[in-house]
Amino acid sequence: MDSSYQKIEQSAVDLVALCPDDLDEILELERQGYATPWSEQVFRDCFRADYRFRGIRVAGKLAGYSIAACIVDEIHLLNLCVGGRHRKSGLGRRLLRHLVTDAAKEGMTRLLLEVRRSNHAAISLYRSEGLAVIGERPGYYPDGRGREDALVMSLELRLSDDV
Repeated sequence: MDSSYQKIEQSAVDLVALCPDDLDEILELERQGYATPWSEQVFRDCFRADYRFRGIRVAGKLAGYSIAACIVDEIHLLNLCVGGRHRKSGLGRRLLRHLVTDAAKEGMTRLLLEVRRSNHAAISLYRSEGLAVIGERPGYYPDGRGREDALVMSLELRLSDDV
């Protein structure tokens, strides 16, 4: 474990459900994290009973979030973002693990997500957490030059005896 991950583990970190009152912080992280950020309305539409909108706070300040949609017995990770100064600190991994654990407890059987083919850091994180590439979506993401392909990744969810 590198020192930045240890610092996060030792700091005041809280995993929380997010609400519309958190939108200003969410939008700021989104703008920092993506060349083509989601709009405020897209985020507002995610505050629904069948979505899981979670944040991670470090010393009270929002440092990252995840948004996932529950579809029958699958959970689809739509967005996972960690603010620039907290990248490579382990917060993204904690958000992902929290999502997986909660989804399994809710009876979900599989996690699905799309990730930009060029997002090597995210692909590495997802692979290290057991996700496998199961397909691709050509032209899925907008980018400054046109569109970029997405890899589709999946993880079968099972509750272990110690969860």
